[in-house]
Amino acid sequence: MFSDADAAALYDLLNPWEPKRWPSDGFYDELVMAAHSVLDVGCGTGSMLHRAREGGHAGRLVGLDPDCAALARARRRTDIEWVEGTAAADAEWNAEFDLATMVSHAFQCLVTDHELRASLAAIRAALHEDGHFAFETRHPQTRAWEGWNPSNASDVTDASGRALLVWHEIESVVGDVVTFTATTAEPDGAVLRIDRTSLRFLGVAALDTFLAEAGFEVEARYGDWNRGPVTSTSREIITIARRA
Repeated sequence: MFSDADAAALYDLLNPWEPKRWPSDGFYDELVMAAHSVLDVGCGTGSMLHRAREGGHAGRLVGLDPDCAALARARRRTDIEWVEGTAAADAEWNAEFDLATMVSHAFQCLVTDHELRASLAAIRAALHEDGHFAFETRHPQTRAWEGWNPSNASDVTDASGRALLVWHEIESVVGDVVTFTATTAEPDGAVLRIDRTSLRFLGVAALDTFLAEAGFEVEARYGDWNRGPVTSTSREIITIARRA
């Protein structure tokens, strides 16, 4: 058996939040530490907000996520507010935050137009008049999903010392939505768990249309974590939008 709690713990093992090591984490850490109040949408296990509090952030930190197993790990720290739910259905804050974030490509989990529009509207409503929304999405031009296949499987040892094998496999690519599975198995290939995910790959023009419709203005746009411009080879579309 491989439970939801096991999967959440494995996610932390595979994706440690280390601002001094990973430029993406450092990028967001700088923004969070400069904001008095932060709403992290799709906070997962809460690693970014945990690190901010450990780093001396003294303001309000709130994490929102629909995954109760991930939130159980997040709630190990009680000096941060944790809310179970999604922005589209459960965010009811009104002008309470300086900064909203969606990190680790969480923005791509907003697959339908309705979910995307409702989420952006709720995020905008949660921000102060001069608040900002920071997020990133993989640039569709690099077709990152083509590397998500069993030939790129990872050998992992979890916190209990158990050896695991993890791989991804594409099920479908329909328009700008990619659906894939993540399989966790024993070293001999015996499957313990399969998780299915759909992600949306929007280009710059489509992103900006949705943002403008929701009442955001793009303040900064980068193609890499060193704040370089978006180019024909950029793997990321990193956006800082301001509430218009």
